[in-house]
Order: sequence, then C-alpha cells, then structure tokens
Amino acid sequence: MAHHADDGRLPAMSRRGLCVCADDFGLHPLVNAAVLRLIQLGRLQATGAMVGAPAWRDGARALAEVAPDRVDVGLHLDLTQFPLTLAPRGLLRWLLAGAGTEAELRREVTAQLDAFEAAMGRAPDYVDGHQHVHQFPRVRDALLDVLADRYPHRRPWLRSTRRGTAGFKPALIQALGQRSLSRRAALLGIRQNRRLLGVYDFDGDAARYAARLQGWLHVSGDGDLLMCHPAAGPVPGDPIAEARQWEYELLASPRFAAELHRLGIAPLPMTRLLAPRA
Repeated sequence: MAHHADDGRLPAMSRRGLCVCADDFGLHPLVNAAVLRLIQLGRLQATGAMVGAPAWRDGARALAEVAPDRVDVGLHLDLTQFPLTLAPRGLLRWLLAGAGTEAELRREVTAQLDAFEAAMGRAPDYVDGHQHVHQFPRVRDALLDVLADRYPHRRPWLRSTRRGTAGFKPALIQALGQRSLSRRAALLGIRQNRRLLGVYDFDGDAARYAARLQGWLHVSGDGDLLMCHPAAGPVPGDPIAEARQWEYELLASPRFAAELHRLGIAPLPMTRLLAPRA
C-alpha cells in the first residue's frame, strides 16, 4: 500500500496531487544526505538548491544523477546567506529598506542561474526564494525580467506563497508579495503551485510536527506544495537544526507513506501537476 503512495500510482478517481519540496539543498552535507535519501524513498518530489552554499558543489553531483522526471530541481534564490555577487544582508534589511539596485539584483539572479546550470547541465525546473525573498518588491521584478529573457520557450515554475492554512506566519509570508508576484507571473505565462503548506515557526517537538504534518495533508488539494527543511543530523550553528531532524525522521518513516495513501494523495513533481491534462 505504501508503495503506491510513494510512486503516485493511485486510482484516477481518488488522486489529488501534492508536491513535497525540500528547501536548502547545498546548505550542509547532512541536508544533502536527507534530501537524497528522501528522493530515493519517493517522499520528495522537488528540492531547491542554494548554489552559493558550502555543500552545493558536492551535492550537485549526486543530485544530477537523479532521473529528472522523478524530482523537480529548482533554484532556491538566496540573497541573505550565501549570495554570489551581493554582500550578504539579513532578512530584516530586505524587508525594511531593500538592498541592491535593480541592475545588481539582475546580476545576482543571473549568477545563481549560471551556477545552477553549470552544475546540473540544465535549466532549473522552478525558482523560489530562501526566506521567500523571490516575492519581495524589486527582487520579484528583477527575477521575472531575467526569467522572461533567459527562458523564452520553457520557463521554470515559481513558488506561490498563497497560504493553505490559517495562522499568523502563513498570512505574513503571503502578505510579503504573493499577489503581486502571481499577477505578473501570469502575464508572462509562468506557472505556479496552487497553495503553500508546511509553514510553521519550527517550534514544539517531533510529536507536534507530526500533528502539523497530518493537518497539512488533510487540507491539501490538487496542485498544492508542501514545503519542508530536512536534515539527517544536527547541522552545526543552524537555528532550526532540531526541527530539521524531526522533519527528516517523519518524512522517511513508513507512517508518512501510509498516510499519503490513506488520504488518496499522489506525490508528484509540480512540473507534472502543472502540465495540461487530457
């Protein structure tokens, strides 16, 4: 039964497609190990790459060996921790005043896309943002301009932060630019996921995360994206190190696969979920 949940082969009448997406690939070898293992188990259908992060180059070699129809690999645009051409700036700086001119932002986006393509040998399947910076004013304009020019025929999909659950943090993230990003993306023919699930404050414990995950699965709909941040062990100096381990252990468990099957959820790459259906 769990096997069917892992590969998406559910009866057509019961299927609702969900993409489970791990952020921060490249941050640390333990993050990479978790993501690669979860892909192998069929629990992840997308992962976003931090191409300036310390473990990206080594991780990219293993990630490039994964069949491209099995997982969407995207650019996790990072302007706050490991940018390539800009000086790192905290998230608060971006929120309060922004940072960098539009030309500087376009140069950074281009550099990260170049680095992704050099490592993977292909364009990213999607783009999102570390700490959701891809939807911030000016950042979104620079990003969309670069994507429109660089990929005139097959454009990557973009993460929408339209909230899938109630709560302050999902509402706040959406309010930081989701509507403006979605409007302009639609004009450019750039596709997006339906809603974003998996938003929380990384507080509590493993049992609390399990309850949250079950809640997200229950409210999920076709075309939703479930965000996660797994690691296979404690990442030194990481403020969410403990939460990463809860996430990994639960997502890797037979319990998660069984719950997907019980709820009639087909885990699929977002590229497939967004493709025209016959």
